[in-house]
Amino acid sequence: MGAEEELIDTYNVVSDGIVAKIDILRIQKKFTLVYRAHVPVIDAGMRAILTELRTDLIREFPQKIQDLSANTSPALRVEFLGTVDKKLREILPALQDVQYVELSATLLHEMFGLGVLEILDNDPNLEEIVVNDSKTMVMVYHRKYAWLESNIRIDSENKIASLSEQVARKVGRQITTLSPILDAQLVSGDRVNATLYPISVHGNTLDLRKFRADPWTVTDFLKLKTLSPQLVSFVWQAIQYELSIIVTGGTASGKTSLLNVFMPFIPPNQRIITIEDTSELLLPSFLHWVPLLTRQPNSEGKGEVTMLDLLVNSLRMRPDRIVVGEIRKKEDAQTLFEALMTGHSVYATLHAETAQQVIKRLLSEPIDLPDIEVSAMDLILTAFRQRRTGIRRVFELSEVIEHYVSGKVELKTNNLFEWKARTDKIERTINVSQKLEAKLQLYSGLTHEEITADLEEKEKVLNWMIDKNVNNLNLIGRMASIYYTRKDALIELVNTNADPAKLESI
Repeated sequence: MGAEEELIDTYNVVSDGIVAKIDILRIQKKFTLVYRAHVPVIDAGMRAILTELRTDLIREFPQKIQDLSANTSPALRVEFLGTVDKKLREILPALQDVQYVELSATLLHEMFGLGVLEILDNDPNLEEIVVNDSKTMVMVYHRKYAWLESNIRIDSENKIASLSEQVARKVGRQITTLSPILDAQLVSGDRVNATLYPISVHGNTLDLRKFRADPWTVTDFLKLKTLSPQLVSFVWQAIQYELSIIVTGGTASGKTSLLNVFMPFIPPNQRIITIEDTSELLLPSFLHWVPLLTRQPNSEGKGEVTMLDLLVNSLRMRPDRIVVGEIRKKEDAQTLFEALMTGHSVYATLHAETAQQVIKRLLSEPIDLPDIEVSAMDLILTAFRQRRTGIRRVFELSEVIEHYVSGKVELKTNNLFEWKARTDKIERTINVSQKLEAKLQLYSGLTHEEITADLEEKEKVLNWMIDKNVNNLNLIGRMASIYYTRKDALIELVNTNADPAKLESI
């Protein structure tokens, strides 16, 4: 490593047997940190052998190749790697074992995956992998270091287009010069967006937003200081007593993840309908949950199922809670708020930077909802990502209140919690809300003292979860369900600082 390079971090990533060393570097004259992946280097002679072997495999195993093209399941991948390894040992008997592994995996990645990007895709520290064109390096978004420039480049526009076409085939879609935009979700849950030149002026693009195999939990967010125990106890109480919430924030601020971490707090005796464009929400397996997904039209323009279609249908499914991945259109918002007005608890995400902007968006064109419907929304939770450092925080938690100005009613937000940038803490701004506490007292019969005691009890449970690292989605859901049905048993575990594994026996 030269004098102009400073090693910031290093770790290994394993992808189908390939062990790639990853270095995070600070390099002089570079404006971002560098993500250097040490990937296998294959010379021209070996590349020719792999090309010939690829042709032989297609001719010898056409059905297996077709199956792998449609479904790269773990079992099929292992079978393919074994077949290639055997053939390579016959062709090149003098190689080392690690070389057979690397060559087999390379052929697998190039025939059925994303080529060298497969190694990046297996890095659990990456959230996003971006190919901007064939002239610039692949960019990656790292959970710890934000945007980094990698040492990998897809060296031709045709290769980028080929990768996009391969992804499209896997999901039964196509991307062509006549249809130059692809927005799809892979079986793995990863979201893929691709564009072709000249729609993207500098060249073909490919954007892979990775799906987290182990979903974020409320405990993870508490440890990362994205949330605070006091704020979570407040939201937990709101969910318990069927208040409705919108989660808002800018692009990639973590809106859906934030919404998802609160879903295990829904009581287990209620039916939950989730409606999304892409499958991102994941709830505890034992909850009464029906996930619904929109569908884009086929090449003939038929078969589309919209968010509005699913929202209208969900109201016929006797839901107790309706969760919408994102409000985008006027019709979606109208139907969702009509559901809210008829007594359903609703949760949704919406693009806006602040809670007050949410009110303005809902009241203004093109959504243009009546004041009376918007005023029925209880809480707005604002997610924030600081682009300089990459940290994510809840910026504010606000209630929607009616404010009288010159005899007229105006809607405004009243902040209950705020994030303070200087101290990096989420602080309670007022002790008694103007709307929510009165609503809780009306529908639950709880006094102010009982509401406060309930919040303190929930906060105590959350601190126990942090201390015991309870970050399994199903275990958190079980904990919440026990809280609702056998609270004394849970509080005893907390008071005695018991092992969370004992939750399974309650």
